[in-house]
Amino acid sequence: MKESLKERIRLWKRLYVQAFEDATNALPNISGVLLAYNTNIDAIKYLDKEDLEQKINEIGKENVFKIIENPPEKIASLEHLFGGILRSIKLGKAMEWFVENEEVRKYLRDWGWDELRIGGQAGIMANLLGGVYRIPTIVHVPQNPQLQAELFVDGPIYIPIFEGNELKLIHPKEAQYDENELIHYIYEFPRGFQVFNIQAPRENRFIANADDYNARVYMRKEFREGFGEIVKKVELALISGLQVLKEYYPDGTTYRDILDRVESHLNILNKHGVKTHFEFAYTPSKRVREELIEMLPKFTSVGLNEVELSSIIEIIGDEELAKEILEGHLFSVIDGMNLLMDETGIERIHFHTYGYYLALTQYRGEPVRDALLFASLAAAAKAMRGNLERVEQIRDALSVPTNERAIILEEELEKEFTEFENGIIDMTDRQLTFIPTKIVTSPKSTVGIGDTISSSAFVSEFGMRKS
Repeated sequence: MKESLKERIRLWKRLYVQAFEDATNALPNISGVLLAYNTNIDAIKYLDKEDLEQKINEIGKENVFKIIENPPEKIASLEHLFGGILRSIKLGKAMEWFVENEEVRKYLRDWGWDELRIGGQAGIMANLLGGVYRIPTIVHVPQNPQLQAELFVDGPIYIPIFEGNELKLIHPKEAQYDENELIHYIYEFPRGFQVFNIQAPRENRFIANADDYNARVYMRKEFREGFGEIVKKVELALISGLQVLKEYYPDGTTYRDILDRVESHLNILNKHGVKTHFEFAYTPSKRVREELIEMLPKFTSVGLNEVELSSIIEIIGDEELAKEILEGHLFSVIDGMNLLMDETGIERIHFHTYGYYLALTQYRGEPVRDALLFASLAAAAKAMRGNLERVEQIRDALSVPTNERAIILEEELEKEFTEFENGIIDMTDRQLTFIPTKIVTSPKSTVGIGDTISSSAFVSEFGMRKS
């Protein structure tokens, strides 16, 4: 068994090396990518035990601890803020709560940050695809104040503006406006981080979201009116940020008004033959989730994790399967992916979780697997460094160990499926692809890793299939 494990790890090492070469060679094949809708500023703070305990004691430890077990999942007071942070640490889970109170927003700004980065799924992907992979990238920015504009890296990254009646694409740094700063305060903690008697079972982060624009999927005028022209310049699009939608807004707008605009964009993208990926994120509103599932047939691809897949399968109606997916059962995940494809007809489903990735596609080929491998390297490199600046840095992740526990899962797949070779399973009318990932035991940061995985896999697969 030990020798078999070593042989498998050597095989995956060879596949990883080849995938890196093939993917990086294929990235220049992509002529343009569109990213919408959520861009903001991420203010990252690495939590310090003494500082955190002092602040909690100052406002009243007893009241903060009450919030841990009874979460409001929004922030209207400092007790809510620190209760949310402690709940996230206790469970080791990423959480994001909206900040409703202006005094709390001022407190957050005064508390400060260790570093600023571009944020939002679209913003993070823009710096990766345009700045690191050098793919011409058009990104939507709800607001573009100087603080945010300066966070975009140099490279072929563009936002649309109008000069008279003419639509032009310019780098965000050249289009700074006196607009609102949309800040997401991100509190990172490592595995084992302890505050009072609470210890983190794994690394993660708590996000206090002080951003009124992305919270209602605000679409900039230049983007809305110039969309028909923008689409002609791209062959891929990644859509994200819809998870925040509420059923109703104070101004009378509903989630349906916003989704109608999104659908009109999808119709234009499909008319021009643009391949579209939807980055699914956990969506609290059941009604919005139902509508997003209804919209999936208009997309080429969807990316999700076990929480998001489980929340979809629950809507489809198989609550037992949804529960098993949440518990992490591999074959339940595969059943869920097949059920989702049956229900929606979507061509590609990319599932990512700690330790392995899966892709279910209505087409075949090694580029699907190699794209997942490249995405795993990109995620590991980002976890190691906190930020990526050059594509060559991804090569360094080849030295990160491959997850051995996933090799055991691979053996289970081999027993179940006869047509299994090097991670690729030939099903009757579909291909299932499995890879063990690289695991960074002490990541510098976890922010944006999911976006790195999904966007890297989608664009590199497309680039390799064009080769």
